[in-house]
Amino acid sequence: MNKYLSAVFIFFIFLAIYYSGSFTKIPFADAIGFVLPAEQGDFVTTATATTHFLYINTVIFIKNISGANAIEASRFLIIVSASLTVSIIYCTVRSITKLEWVSIVSAFIFGFSFSFWKNAEIVEVYTYNSLWLSLFFFSVVRSFVNDKKKYIILSGVFLGISFWVHIQNILLIPAFILFIYYFRKERKYAYTSLLLFLLIFASITILNISQGLSLSSPYTSERGSWLSDSFKKTVTQYIQDLIKSVVYVIYNFNIFTVPGIAGIYFLYRSNKKMFLVFFIGSVCIYGFATFYAVTDNYVFFIPFNMIFALSVGYGLSRIKYPVVKKISWICLFIPLFYVLSLKVVSFTEKGQDFDHYKKYKGGLEYYMLPWMNNNVGILEFTIDKKTAPDPIFWMTEEAEKYIELLKSKGFTEEEIRKL
Repeated sequence: MNKYLSAVFIFFIFLAIYYSGSFTKIPFADAIGFVLPAEQGDFVTTATATTHFLYINTVIFIKNISGANAIEASRFLIIVSASLTVSIIYCTVRSITKLEWVSIVSAFIFGFSFSFWKNAEIVEVYTYNSLWLSLFFFSVVRSFVNDKKKYIILSGVFLGISFWVHIQNILLIPAFILFIYYFRKERKYAYTSLLLFLLIFASITILNISQGLSLSSPYTSERGSWLSDSFKKTVTQYIQDLIKSVVYVIYNFNIFTVPGIAGIYFLYRSNKKMFLVFFIGSVCIYGFATFYAVTDNYVFFIPFNMIFALSVGYGLSRIKYPVVKKISWICLFIPLFYVLSLKVVSFTEKGQDFDHYKKYKGGLEYYMLPWMNNNVGILEFTIDKKTAPDPIFWMTEEAEKYIELLKSKGFTEEEIRKL
């Protein structure tokens, strides 16, 4: 099958999967903080750690040209970005392995990975961020395995643009610098890539300064002290963080964690330069995500998961056992793994206690199943003046503003409750 035709099929398959499991009502967490400014329709003019300049403005642009509301414009961007990302993962693995079956399996493994799938079903910035990063990873791989030097330039462009979506991507700068160093003999392309990257990156600071913000504004937020708190943990807490990070990887990749680890070894043996670029990027992202002092740190592993998915594909291609190819179809049953995991945890006492504690947002299902249809909504929660055992005042404050905005547009409380 033509590789581009396969990529198109994969795109539409996951478009259908993600759309069918997409949120019914605006969920908890950061969702309302994205929907509200999009509904207000004022383009963001600063790029701080929490404004997500390119994401919000893209949603507003889609909303304006389509006539859709902020919820549907957000859903469109999130699902399309997620589906495109899965297709690009397929193309990237295909570039490395030249094997069709491995590339398709890798795409499904990543597309079904919990953290990514979950974020394809809620209102969040991470699938749009993943789209730009997947293009960056694709360009890096193509630069190493193909003779088309344009990908050296594109790598700098795509990484630079990704900073406008999420500033976490600065963690990939060491990997990018090493990448440019390896292609230093291709001066025209390497220097152009680096220059374009620096121009796009610097323009963030220039924009903020022009709006009266400080030099550090792209990396700081007035909403919390998460970064500084990350350095104030005890040794026990750091160990617990590390154990939790391993659990995240296993829950995302299940039995395919094994070929993922094998892929790391095989890439090291076959292409040390490409290995080191991805290894340095992985270590920086994984380390930050592991110890970052936020409750939902699982989302910060997604760039690492993308790299690991490429490693899974490379591992599958190099493992010399015919049975691996014969049983690779079991990747289609990854959703069943989440259902069974939920059932098992539901029978434990701690699982039942956790389910009861988190019932206000959907209980264990919210945390263990990636799909979000028929979910509990933050708007109905706020309208009913319910309370939660966790501090979520910032969510309800944003929800109250959104409710008032909708009422000013003629919506009734009963209509708002369904959103």
